[in-house]
Amino acid sequence: MPELPEVETVRSGLAQWVVGRTIDTVEVRHARAIRRHAAGAADFVAVLTGRTVTAACRRGKYLWLPLDSGDAIVGHLGMSGQMLVQPATAPEEKHLHIRFDFTDGGPQLRFVDQRTFGGLAVSPGGAQLPAEIAHIARDPMDPEFKPADFLNALRRRRTGVKRALLDQSLISGVGNIYADEALWRAKLHGERPCDELSAPAATKLLQHVREVLGEAIKVGGTTFDALYVNVNGESGYFDRSLNAYGREGEPCGRCGTAIRREQFMNRSSYSCPKCQPRPRVRAAA
Repeated sequence: MPELPEVETVRSGLAQWVVGRTIDTVEVRHARAIRRHAAGAADFVAVLTGRTVTAACRRGKYLWLPLDSGDAIVGHLGMSGQMLVQPATAPEEKHLHIRFDFTDGGPQLRFVDQRTFGGLAVSPGGAQLPAEIAHIARDPMDPEFKPADFLNALRRRRTGVKRALLDQSLISGVGNIYADEALWRAKLHGERPCDELSAPAATKLLQHVREVLGEAIKVGGTTFDALYVNVNGESGYFDRSLNAYGREGEPCGRCGTAIRREQFMNRSSYSCPKCQPRPRVRAAA
């Protein structure tokens, strides 16, 4: 699933190619792509036609496009969603579900989704912040993210540090890939209890989270298959810089020990057995 760097890359592309343009027509081809828009396809088309996109915003893994009406288009890419800017003459994608044409006659905006886990909806009055995503915490790249508040909350959690990093109510945008990469850099095992982290260790971890996300954004995120691309259909290149994620059996870049893979919340965690030793089991109270 796309994480913060991938979604930020898409947001940046939308800011360049869509903001300031007025929607002429909207075509919904697959009802599932707007399943979160309870009023249905006809209403989705009606409230968007003639509206101008005024900005491109992101909260964690969610995108929203504020409109001059005060409403907003809210989007989530799910597992395979793509927001593509394409000339009207470009061949239609196999899994094209929603298409926007603009009054300037320029490139279309297309929502393509092979697995249809993602989708778009209109948030009434949601231009500033859609109510549907207001519960999601700010991400560490947000200018209004408060490090001290996050660190205090993190160190009070009685759970493993990786589970905390994936909790979107605590910190948003960090998924499996970048949690593993930040933990590798911080030399912490994902099961390390949050409430056993020292203040310096927690601060160092947050620093590495920000570094990993920032580096990934610069190269367009991480692409493991053709399903994640930017608005121009281009892949990201951070997979070439991964130190832990997906590298089972390969040597650790610090010590040479083979990277291990462990089961975690119906997915996998990757870490170095030597640099990131498993925490000792707590004694029973």
